[in-house]
Amino acid sequence: MMTTGLLPEGFHDRLPPHADAAAAVEARVLEAARRHGYERADPPLAEYADGLSSRLKDGALIDAVRFVDPVSQHTLAIRPDITAQVARIAATRMGHHPRPVRLSYAGPVLRLRAEQLSPSREWRQLGCELIGLDSVAAAREVVAVAVEALDAAGATGLSIDFTLPDLVATLAAGPLPVAPERIESLCAALDAKDAGAVMQLAPAYLPLIEAAGPFATAIERLRAFDGQGALASRLDALTAIASGLGDRVAMTLDPTERHGFEYQSWLGFSLFVAGAVREVGRGGTYLIVHADGAEEAATGFSLSADAIAANATPAQRRRLFLPLGTPAAEGAAMRAAGWVTVAALEAGDTPEAQLCTHLWANGEPRPL
Repeated sequence: MMTTGLLPEGFHDRLPPHADAAAAVEARVLEAARRHGYERADPPLAEYADGLSSRLKDGALIDAVRFVDPVSQHTLAIRPDITAQVARIAATRMGHHPRPVRLSYAGPVLRLRAEQLSPSREWRQLGCELIGLDSVAAAREVVAVAVEALDAAGATGLSIDFTLPDLVATLAAGPLPVAPERIESLCAALDAKDAGAVMQLAPAYLPLIEAAGPFATAIERLRAFDGQGALASRLDALTAIASGLGDRVAMTLDPTERHGFEYQSWLGFSLFVAGAVREVGRGGTYLIVHADGAEEAATGFSLSADAIAANATPAQRRRLFLPLGTPAAEGAAMRAAGWVTVAALEAGDTPEAQLCTHLWANGEPRPL
């Protein structure tokens, strides 16, 4: 059966003005990153599946569309996340580069399955990675660049939700021992805020459910909970990162949130903007695995251009209609002044038909 004009589930066309808005978001985010020293990398859409799945510690390649390359006869994977590709570039092609390496990126990604709250399987991912340094200063910079990039993209009502992905593992190996076979179940129960399940698995972890909330309150509760100081360095680091943001963004802390942070190490964060039903980006610290097994620390964030554009303050749309016969020099002068011009190509063309907001008349633009 022919399906001309139809698209598979999870795919969609981007039409004007939405495609233009997403492209503008992408350009503004990358420019904000460039001003902080993040240079653009552009990896291919697909590569060897084995290589793509081996660069991030604990980063399983579970959402990738795989296929056999008819040329090499090897299994390739269409990237579900560009972060792993940037990790490969940093570990190989730029392995000789002085650390830290600052890289930005933008491009389409494809996922095998859509998430319940995000029906799209294909979307444009953009972001930044700082590779080769694991410090509070590095994390503070990356978080600040993410917030600045969202602000530059026109997003409003910014908020950030911090998490500590390795919190349970740290406590289980130290002051609050948990049997290894119970750790995953405990993490899942804490993530779901299932007090009953936590009570059965490890009652001492119950206060972590109540610790989630506004950043200042949550930090106080965690410090009170951390009687032996096992979390002191992490909590001090979080406080330093948050202090760098001032009052530019609302901040919360959910110490046991793990969904979407499967390969992050000690720090994770989700980014939200006004009007969005879910996060528009995520970030955190992680480990890159080199070919010889050596591990290298990195921090980064990824954003969805479409999600940001859908909730950002729309740019003023100014389209100037040039009637048939308008001298080319006049149109060129208006474009140089920042206008979008649409020239009539036949006598019956109208500003309304071309979705114009202004008309060129008597040597000046007039609003319609």
